[in-house]
Amino acid sequence: MNILWVKSGPLFPLDSGGKKRTHAMLGEISKQHHVTYLALLADGQALHPDEAAAPYAAEKVWLPWRETPKRTWRFYGDLLHGFLFSPYPYALEKYISQPMTDWLASQIRVDRFDLVICDFLHPAPNFLHLDRKVPLILFQHNMEAMIWKRLAESSSNPMSRFYLQDQFRRFSKWEKKLSELFDGIITVSEDDSRYARENYQLENVLGHVATGADANHFAPRKEIGSGDDVIGFLGSMDWLANIRAVEFFVAEAYPVIKRAIPDVRFMIIGRNPPESVCDLAAKDDSITVTGSVEDIRPYLKMCDVMVVPLLAGGGTRIKILEAMAMGVPVVSTTIGAEGLGLESGTELEIADGAGPFAARTAELLVDDGRRRALADAAYTRLLRDNGWKNVADEFLLLCGKVLDPDTR
Repeated sequence: MNILWVKSGPLFPLDSGGKKRTHAMLGEISKQHHVTYLALLADGQALHPDEAAAPYAAEKVWLPWRETPKRTWRFYGDLLHGFLFSPYPYALEKYISQPMTDWLASQIRVDRFDLVICDFLHPAPNFLHLDRKVPLILFQHNMEAMIWKRLAESSSNPMSRFYLQDQFRRFSKWEKKLSELFDGIITVSEDDSRYARENYQLENVLGHVATGADANHFAPRKEIGSGDDVIGFLGSMDWLANIRAVEFFVAEAYPVIKRAIPDVRFMIIGRNPPESVCDLAAKDDSITVTGSVEDIRPYLKMCDVMVVPLLAGGGTRIKILEAMAMGVPVVSTTIGAEGLGLESGTELEIADGAGPFAARTAELLVDDGRRRALADAAYTRLLRDNGWKNVADEFLLLCGKVLDPDTR
């Protein structure tokens, strides 16, 4: 089968959950099918050295695109212009590309592909008004509107909350409208599938696939013994939900933990941290901000507990499965762990609110046996349910419902 996979940008470096999921799934799918990968490439952006040789697609097509760097005056000008004059949320408008629209129109018209996958909602506006016969699938790693709703609800700044609420309303409108373009929608959790059906009244939701992790990639696992009292956070630090999570943890939970365990340390692992996050380390020498790292494994192995204090988000968190694969026990909020189906108290600890979150984290740091029990149970669950081959096979099975409608 000839599959066209459409995404907003290159996969390397593998520094976000979405990139890791796509890369791992395409690695499996490409063993069975001919995949063409179509994505935007920002002007002046050099491809990562691993991108060209990576075997996730037989053919890779890069289309020119102008990206405005974040946290620049032009970026804030684009936000203001979009707020005043565009019907789209900014995170959709920035990926509208005439070259991508033209490429899709010309190539799909000639029946070159048997199936087209739009990976994330972001490239979907380029599918508007597309004249096609080939089946289209939207692969939703998140319910985008839900993320912006939660960001607005968790914001304490009135102006920020106003803007985020506006982006939520726009995403709600466009997520429904764009989803209706596709023959099928695949999500990453039953919660997200239910959200799409109930909030958007969509009848084209095919189902969901699990989130995966490669246990062999993280071998050997961490040996849990007398640790160094290191708490870790893993995530893309240019994503607002992660920034908010870290700031909440440092301001409200970490001081409580430090009073109980004075020598505790906190390591923030992830790309492109903003100044506000870097300042956390400048003000407290027990906090380390790594910035971008080529390989997360050495850093994960240093951690005795991984925290996921998310107050907003959608989809599922690959970071939790990576910690499970490394043998690092996890403390998460309910939002952080949603969609994974993990059992609190057995495979991880779930706590909401600064006090309970701090208490669960501190308790784990001083209890080697408890950490070991959680890590072992989580690893067993990972091996059983979260291999990438099983995830890719289930994805293709769901795609088959639009290729053969009688199986729906």
